[in-house]
Amino acid sequence: MIKRRKSIFRKTLVLFCTAALIFPAGMSFAGYKPFPQHTTYVSGSIKPNHVSQSTMDDAVKRKWNTWKSSFLKPAGTGKYYVKYNSAGETVSEAHGYGMLFSVLMAGYDNGAQAYFDGLYQYYKAHPSNNNPYLMAWKQNSSFQNINGANSATDGDMDIAYALLLADRQWGSNESINYLQAAKDIINAIMSNDVNSSQWTLRLGDWATSGSYDTATRPSDFMLNHLKGFQKATGDTRWTNVVDKTYTIINSIHSSYSPNTGLLPDFVVMSGSNYEPAASDFLEGDKDGKYYYNSSRTPWRITTDYLLTGDNRALSQINKMNSFIKNATSSNPANVRAGYDLNGSAIVTYNSGAFYAPFGVSAMTSSSNQSWLNSVWNYTVNASPEGYFEESIKLFSMIVMSGNWWAY
Repeated sequence: MIKRRKSIFRKTLVLFCTAALIFPAGMSFAGYKPFPQHTTYVSGSIKPNHVSQSTMDDAVKRKWNTWKSSFLKPAGTGKYYVKYNSAGETVSEAHGYGMLFSVLMAGYDNGAQAYFDGLYQYYKAHPSNNNPYLMAWKQNSSFQNINGANSATDGDMDIAYALLLADRQWGSNESINYLQAAKDIINAIMSNDVNSSQWTLRLGDWATSGSYDTATRPSDFMLNHLKGFQKATGDTRWTNVVDKTYTIINSIHSSYSPNTGLLPDFVVMSGSNYEPAASDFLEGDKDGKYYYNSSRTPWRITTDYLLTGDNRALSQINKMNSFIKNATSSNPANVRAGYDLNGSAIVTYNSGAFYAPFGVSAMTSSSNQSWLNSVWNYTVNASPEGYFEESIKLFSMIVMSGNWWAY
């Protein structure tokens, strides 16, 4: 028995010393999926081919560095938040972005897990009044909830998915059980952010009456997130949400944007059909147009195709690719920050929130290679903009460079 105990002690000591050599004091664990990942997307898809992989990786690193410096800020002891505007406010959408960036850039950024955990603690400190696992959507510079302590579906979904990726990146055996935290918010999303009679994504946990109850927002169509939610929880109801979401995409495309593939900022239910929202439905006179919310749809929807090969929206994506190339003469500088669904530009200026996502949608076919290369160059070399534009540029660059990965 004494010899047996000595043997166990020696083995434990060897393991401890080995771990100390691999992860010396003060060094964080890079993660199981460190940046860069160089994910293999669906067969037939493309990436920019005029620059090397390392050049693309370096461009993403630089963009992350400037994004972090500009927008990721401390929020008291052990917490971080994402500075959304010059007033120092934040929203849950921005918070989800910060959590996703932190987990994806782990391995390159040694502070990634500390940032992620600090963002998680801020999320936990600002629960929605409707469900404590969802996040109150907006706080002021003093970190107090403003404009109602209820949630926005996009922020909830990105936070949940970031927690799933954190479980894959760092495991769930340290101070935060990322997987359990993800399941808690995923189940809350199903309970409060999903209309279970229609299987549509609500605008938030507050949208439970009148026309708001059956309305949905195409920028929330994060189909790969939804599939990850089902995988993590085993809840087959997420299949209903995925199927209904694809149905709405194709219904809007066929009925309202057959020549452009563009989706409106908000969609409402009319009888048994779905249609673009009327002017001033929720945010302004462009609610039924392709504007700042839906500028994200070429990135959000195409990402699921790239990762899973699910081609149910491929016709809409390809029509959108053809439209934007023709409308701009294949020059990203000519992309406009808003369109009617028929393709008429509604403003005269450009924005990174609009041109960068078209680089992701271009990845579906080799026929878009020259256009994709141009969008990559334009995105990488563009002048800095605000939080929203810089966030969408970084997400688009992560996907275009092959560094987005799935739960």
